[in-house]
Amino acid sequence: MAPKRVDKDARRQEILDAAVRVFSRKGFAASRIDDVAAEAGIGKGSVYLYYDSRESLLEAALAQYAAGADALLRQAVEGDAPPLERLITLVHSTIALLSTQRDLARTLLDLWATDHMRPAYRAYREAVTTVLTQARPDLGLAHTTVLIGAIEGVLLQWLIDPDVPLADMAGPIVDVCVEGLRERA
Repeated sequence: MAPKRVDKDARRQEILDAAVRVFSRKGFAASRIDDVAAEAGIGKGSVYLYYDSRESLLEAALAQYAAGADALLRQAVEGDAPPLERLITLVHSTIALLSTQRDLARTLLDLWATDHMRPAYRAYREAVTTVLTQARPDLGLAHTTVLIGAIEGVLLQWLIDPDVPLADMAGPIVDVCVEGLRERA
């Protein structure tokens, strides 16, 4: 009988998904490789075949999220639509992305007060500020900070109370934080 073949990419993703679930449930600081292995239904040694540490699991999860977020930011900055329309699309896309990844969103919340999130925040603020100043040169970082705060405030409420319909919150965020930025005639 031939040995069972393992799709290494699929196994790597299974382990990463298990790690995100563990980080979400226990918090990154309290999570161990043993927890990830148990969640994935594999031996601890198998985790180490793909990731050399708990930190590398976190870095891989953040990198995977960042790849999707970076694509959304590029589209917002470089798109052909008018700037506020690109910003509206970014708000809707961001909410849609996060609403399908509750465990990752909870893990990001766990890391918000750490240096892990600093590069992501800088990139997000820079892109949103670029789009805002394309729409109106008098808008800037303060407006960006309020908009991102609204998105994260709704995200936080959803994580605390699953009855908050995160997927439906993009419209109200746009109404409150973007539509008011349009130039008045």
